[in-house]
Amino acid sequence: MPRLMPRNVPPEVERALKAAGVHPVLARLAAARGVVAPEELSARLAALLPYDGLRQVKEAARLLAEAIQAGKRLLIVADYDADGATACAVGLRALTAFGARVDYLVPNRFETGYGLTAETVELAAQLKRPDLLMTVDNGIAAVEAVETARRLGIEVVITDHHLPGPVLPRAAAIVNPHQPQCPFPSKALAGVGVLFYLMLALRAELRARGAFTWTPEPNLARLLPLVALGTVADVVKLDRNNRILVHQGLARIRALDAPPGVLALFQVAGRDPRRASTHDLGFCLGPRLNAAGRLADMGLGIECLTTDDPARAQAIAEELNRLNALRRDIEADMHEAALEHLEDFDPGNRWSLALYEPSWHQGVIGILASRLKERFHRPVIAFAPGQAGELKGSGRSIPGLHLRDALDLVAKRQPGLIVRFGGHAAAAGLTLPAGGLEAFREAFEACARELLTEADLEQVLETDGPLDPQEATLELARLLARHVWGQGFPEPLFDDCFQVESQRVVAGRHLKLKLAKAGVRFDAMLFSHAEELPSRIRAAYRLEVNEFNGEERVQLTLRHWEPA
Repeated sequence: MPRLMPRNVPPEVERALKAAGVHPVLARLAAARGVVAPEELSARLAALLPYDGLRQVKEAARLLAEAIQAGKRLLIVADYDADGATACAVGLRALTAFGARVDYLVPNRFETGYGLTAETVELAAQLKRPDLLMTVDNGIAAVEAVETARRLGIEVVITDHHLPGPVLPRAAAIVNPHQPQCPFPSKALAGVGVLFYLMLALRAELRARGAFTWTPEPNLARLLPLVALGTVADVVKLDRNNRILVHQGLARIRALDAPPGVLALFQVAGRDPRRASTHDLGFCLGPRLNAAGRLADMGLGIECLTTDDPARAQAIAEELNRLNALRRDIEADMHEAALEHLEDFDPGNRWSLALYEPSWHQGVIGILASRLKERFHRPVIAFAPGQAGELKGSGRSIPGLHLRDALDLVAKRQPGLIVRFGGHAAAAGLTLPAGGLEAFREAFEACARELLTEADLEQVLETDGPLDPQEATLELARLLARHVWGQGFPEPLFDDCFQVESQRVVAGRHLKLKLAKAGVRFDAMLFSHAEELPSRIRAAYRLEVNEFNGEERVQLTLRHWEPA
C-alpha cells in the first residue's frame, strides 16, 4: 500500500503567486510543482524558447530548404508510437505546405525492429528512392544505418529526442536536445516537439530565400493540436516550454481548429473536444493511436492524422477504436498470466522483475510492464518472442532507477548479452538472444540493487493535502480541467478524511459513493473496486466535473483509500 505524502509548498512562493492574482488553490498547486514566478504560468506562444537554441537546427533547415527548392524526393522515417505518428504528420503537413515532394515510411516493428536500421534504409531506397531521408522520433543511435544511407548516396537528417550513445551517426545534420554541446534549455521536448521546432526553422529559412513572395506563408500554429497530442502521449516532462505547446494545442482543439483525424478520435472515444484536456490526450486519444503501431501498421494512424477528409478520418478512427479494444483484451489476458507467474512473488526478495511468456504479444509488453510496475513498484521488463533466436523486451522503471543507464551498465558488464537497447529514464526497449533471459535477469537484478535504495522501493503517493470543502466547487473543478497537467507537472491529487454515507456497486465492479466532510456532501467514484468500504476513510482524490444528462456536478474520483 502506498504511503501518502503531501507535497512541499514554499509559503513565500505561494504568497507571491496569490499577490499576482493567481487563484489561491492554483497558487498552492503551482508552488508545489516548482513554479517560482507568475510569468511561468503564462502559456503565450511568444514565451516559447527560440528554435535557434537547438544545435544544428539551422543546418538541417538549410538542407531541407535546398532539397525542396531543387525538387528532390524527401522521405520521413517515423516511429510506430503516438509521438512518432504525430511527428510524421507534422512533417508531412508542413513540408507539403512548403512545396516539398515528401513521402513517409514506418519500419515494421516486428520485422526490422525499432528506428532507422540498415535494412530500413535499403528498403526505403528500393521502394521510395529518396534523395534525402529525415527521421522523426528515432535515429540518434542509427550509426550503421546512416553509413548504409551514405553508401547509397542518400543524405540523412536526424530529428530525435532519445539519449545518444557514445558514438553519433555521421548524418548531414542532427537535431536532438540531448546531443552533446546542444545548449537548448529544455531537454524535455518529445519527438514531435523537436520536429515542430525544425519546421519553424525551415519556414524562417524559406522566408529568407523569398519562397513566400508570391504564396501565403503556412501557419504552423495549426499543427499544435498534433504537437500537444504527441507530447502528452509520450509522457515526457511537461516543463514550461512543453506546457505552452500543449496549452496552445488544447486551445485549438477546444475551438475545433484541429485536423479531422484528431476530432474523429475524440468522437470515437466519447469525449467532447470542446472540453479537451491533457487526460483526454493521454488516456483516450493516445492509446487509440498507439493501437495501430502495437497490433497493425502505424501507417493507419498517420493517415488518420494527415487526411483532410472528415469521412475518411472517421472511418480510420473507428478502426483504431476497434484495434484499441482488441489491445485491451490481449493486455488483460497477458496481465492475468503475469500475475499467475507472480503468485508467490515477494517484493522483499527481488528489486526488479524480468518476465517472459511465449504467448505474449510483442506490441503489448510495454503496457504490461507499466501495469506490473504500478502494482509492485519495481522496475519491470516484459519479454515476448521476437525474430528467430531473439527475445524482445519492453521495460518501465520507478523513480530512482534510470532504465536506459541500467541497461547500458548491464551491456558493459556482460558484452554480447544485450543485442541492442535504447530509451529513456522511465521506459526502454531491448533485444536479447533467446537463451539470454536468465543471465539478463540476474544481471539486471544486480544493477537494480546497486542503483536503488530501500527508500526508493517504498511506494509514495504525493498529494496536495486537504482541500477545504468550501473550495471544492464546480468552478474550481472546471478551472483545474482547463490547465495543463502531466509528467513532471502532476494533476492535482488532494487527500482528506471523509465519512462514507452511502455506497453501491455499479457496472459490476465500481463503487459509487456519497462522502461527507464538515457538513458538505460529495458524489464520488472508486473505479475497479467493488468491495465495501469502512464508514470512515482517508482518500486521495481528483476533483473533477461529472456531466450526466446535460447537468454538471462536482465529483471526487478516488485514486487511493485507507481506513481513517
